[in-house]
Amino acid sequence: MNGRVLRIELRRSVAPWAGVVVLVPALTFLYVLDGTWWSGTTAWTAQWTPLAMKTRSLLFYLWPLAIGLGALQGLRDHRSKMSELLTSTPRPARHRAATLAVATAITLASAFAFLVLVGGVQVLGHTEYTHLGWLPVSLVGVLFLVAGAVLGMGAARALPSPLTPPALAMGALVFTALMHMSLGRTETSTADGLTSTEPNRVSLLSPTPEDVREAFVTLSAPVHVGQTIWLLGIAATGFALLVAATPRARLTALTPVLAGAVIALLVLPSDPRRMYVVDKAASEPVCDGPVCVTKTQQARLADLAGPGKEALRLLRGALGDQAPDSVRENTAVLPEGSTPRWSRSTVLFDFDDDLVATAKGEELTWALIAKGMVPGCTPVGWSGMGGDEYARTVALGWVLGDLKPLGGPSARLPAAAEAETRTVWKELMALPRAEQLSRINAMRAAALSCEGDPFDVLSGGASR
Repeated sequence: MNGRVLRIELRRSVAPWAGVVVLVPALTFLYVLDGTWWSGTTAWTAQWTPLAMKTRSLLFYLWPLAIGLGALQGLRDHRSKMSELLTSTPRPARHRAATLAVATAITLASAFAFLVLVGGVQVLGHTEYTHLGWLPVSLVGVLFLVAGAVLGMGAARALPSPLTPPALAMGALVFTALMHMSLGRTETSTADGLTSTEPNRVSLLSPTPEDVREAFVTLSAPVHVGQTIWLLGIAATGFALLVAATPRARLTALTPVLAGAVIALLVLPSDPRRMYVVDKAASEPVCDGPVCVTKTQQARLADLAGPGKEALRLLRGALGDQAPDSVRENTAVLPEGSTPRWSRSTVLFDFDDDLVATAKGEELTWALIAKGMVPGCTPVGWSGMGGDEYARTVALGWVLGDLKPLGGPSARLPAAAEAETRTVWKELMALPRAEQLSRINAMRAAALSCEGDPFDVLSGGASR
């Protein structure tokens, strides 16, 4: 390819504007609109893998834009009424098509790379854990944009109408939405009989990944391979449509995208637990005595170690041999809607838990004690207020000998509930020590197994 021709293409075509139109909305979403991409351990500037996953999630909107912009570029010859003139020149059509595709690919790739660079600079200041496992996620994201733009160019060359760009962009948006609403999801039932949905292999044809809840969860290698095959098929079809001159050639050009889809579906995993996997290196524990965090959060260990050890000491004094002997960041990855799994010997916590997220010093000690006594049985990915929160407040008060407020908006009890928990706490403290311990042990058994109501047990109810 002639470098001079490529430079002219970059100056005089809409290719540079394609990069601008992709980059500006992306930065607007991230910096102007408030959303989950700024919160918790999975914020796009917190860790490398969340950076890649969050920027990929923006392709829900950017991918249709890229396809529409590619289609607009593909209409250029038709709009200028030069199609017949260009076909009479000795230069092969594939050369002109390659120049057009490469110019747009450069600008789209540069825009997405700049977006990742903006986040990467901030990630460097927020974490001590660096790795390259996130890179394939972002590279496939770039490939989605480039392949989509090339497909748009070819489709517009085959169907030269002013309606083609908006129709293609809207079709891509509908396709992506369906992948995350119906076609790409399978209805399941949890162990408790609750209805939920989980992604299937078809959903992986979408450019946008699921919203992951943990910083150490990433896409598996088969997903990267399958998506790459699918995207190469899309790009090949787009390029073939760009150079096709007859209806038969245009029909034949559809072969790569169909073959790519079939092969990709054979390669892509069908089990959601093989789609989104735990990065073992990122989830490796880093410990200070009995207190451990994952390698992704190793910078927070110093602030956690003291309160964690103090929480274990107080739990030991209150529960004796039944007390947990370690504090660990929870690395279990469970399907949405499933019942959490807890350990009697370990206080499991999550830095995104409302109790722990903003707590420091003494309040963090109280939060870890509360998690050790009543970890919570709200289904994964759900939210709620009920017996777990009430029992947690009473149990913490029993360990400390006084009711203490727990931080975080979800932990603040309504006035009526606060009065009820105080009443139950006073009744519990008025019992003989042996009876108190009996109720507490029964309450912990219900809380850790997620069977029965822990607050009902503390109140002396039938589930005791």
